[in-house]
Amino acid sequence: MTIILWTAIVILFILSFAGIIYPVIPSIVMLWAGFAVYQFFINPHALSVWFWISMVILSIVLIAADIIANGYFVKKYGGSKISERVAAVATIVGSFVIPPFGIILVPFVCVCITEILMTKNPVQAVKVGVATIIGFLSSSIAKALIQIVMIVWFSLAVAF
Repeated sequence: MTIILWTAIVILFILSFAGIIYPVIPSIVMLWAGFAVYQFFINPHALSVWFWISMVILSIVLIAADIIANGYFVKKYGGSKISERVAAVATIVGSFVIPPFGIILVPFVCVCITEILMTKNPVQAVKVGVATIIGFLSSSIAKALIQIVMIVWFSLAVAF
């Protein structure tokens, strides 16, 4: 039974990384589900209060990294609030259109079209589209690093 539970934990952690490419899969929920499987079905006493507090803080940072990075780069290159929203929706839609490339191409194209319609300046629109890509990639790297920290912390807490 323990092997099945550990297999479930590993699968949940893998799914958390899949959530970086497919935003429909909630990365943070997958991580917490893995922690919960361990806590409730394997060893309810191994994970300390400090572990749980740290995971809450890192979860908040994980969510904020996504929002802040995307918004920062779109604003930095002169994008509008509407472009930020279009980029968020297009990222989700793009994960289903020619995966995994759609997650980059669809937001880029959608933001470019939005900015052209709003500003009538194609050069500015392309800059904002590129900013969308930079924001997505930087937030993806940040999320992956934070998830790795969370999983390593979990592994250390379980091992010791």
